[in-house]
Amino acid sequence: MSVDATSPADLMAGSPPTSGSLVTLANWQDPPHLRWAYLHVRELIPTAAISRGDGPVTLLPRAERDLDDLEFRIRGERHTVGEMLDRTVTDGFLVLHHGRILAERYGGAMTETTPHLLQSVSKSMTSALAGALVGAGRLDPDGLVTDYVDELRGGAFVGCTVQHLLDMRAGTRFSEAYEDLDADIRISEQVAGWRPRTRADLPPDLYGYMATLENDGPHGGPFLYRSILTDVLGWVLERAGGDSFARLFSRHVWSRIGAERDAEITVDAHGCALEDGGISVTLRDLGRFGLMHLRGGEVAGGRVLPAAWVARVGGTRPDLVEAFGQSLAYDDVATPTSHYHDQWWVFDAERGIYGGIGIHGQALVIHRAADAVIVKLSTQPDPLDREMHELQLAGAIAIGDALEREG
Repeated sequence: MSVDATSPADLMAGSPPTSGSLVTLANWQDPPHLRWAYLHVRELIPTAAISRGDGPVTLLPRAERDLDDLEFRIRGERHTVGEMLDRTVTDGFLVLHHGRILAERYGGAMTETTPHLLQSVSKSMTSALAGALVGAGRLDPDGLVTDYVDELRGGAFVGCTVQHLLDMRAGTRFSEAYEDLDADIRISEQVAGWRPRTRADLPPDLYGYMATLENDGPHGGPFLYRSILTDVLGWVLERAGGDSFARLFSRHVWSRIGAERDAEITVDAHGCALEDGGISVTLRDLGRFGLMHLRGGEVAGGRVLPAAWVARVGGTRPDLVEAFGQSLAYDDVATPTSHYHDQWWVFDAERGIYGGIGIHGQALVIHRAADAVIVKLSTQPDPLDREMHELQLAGAIAIGDALEREG
């Protein structure tokens, strides 16, 4: 599938397609095309709707203020929030404090009604469905993956628990080298319909692909980030919940948080969802998802997730800290308590600061100590520009820190 688009300069500004450069499956994740493509995923890749249902919208009162001059430091260098937003290709920026909007900003062609691809923030959203199914008695985190998915019996996931998937501690061999088009992450994208197929021997869908995976280590070993584990988790959730991921997520999560708009998730040719990065939502609705976590899994008095499930993310876990090692490669964001748990990056366990992170600059930061949610949606040219990622994560945490100091 392809879409006619405008000049490269217009694409970087997020202008609508007219004529000129062609946006295709082969280039939609590359600059300058991605700034337009991340807002138009459904026009390039099949998607399944995640219905918001017909319930009331969670209101977000406005108490806006200028945060641009707020200062923070990285490796001793002074920065401001305004500078961070200008330097990191911002499509959407939202700050919620005590449930009120302190800042809301859009860049490129994004608007308040535009769904934006979340990339790996989708993983943290998938975790919410896991928590909902745990609360419903349909899922046991300590249960074996093969007890839920018969097709994985006798293969690489023998002995792997659901919790191993949640914490990225399965022994699965999977390369996440985004710059290598032959890496496993890029091959899995071909199967998922995110890239043109260049190999005739690939399985017809992600279900078949996941069944071919092999191990290069024991299950329950050190943390190693592998996106495919979230897709295996999604398969487990479908079997545990007895329905497609999109319908389960709508029923148990999205229709209960007071979202304004439907979300969507990409699916392959046989309908298998890409839970590791395929969800698109609007800026404010992602803020509402974060706010639900701040409220212990409740929205307007109604329970979405078990309180115990929400509380277990952000707490101190020495075993997970040991397994994590030095994996968070951002000096001014990492702390001695940093780890990965339930598809969330825990930055500061003692203060309850954690988040979802996605390539090209997606971030959802929960700052419990400040009762704040900070959302940053971007289309940065490189998948992992560490300077940009650290700048925006440090800026988001600095906003929360400042709000905490103000009380």
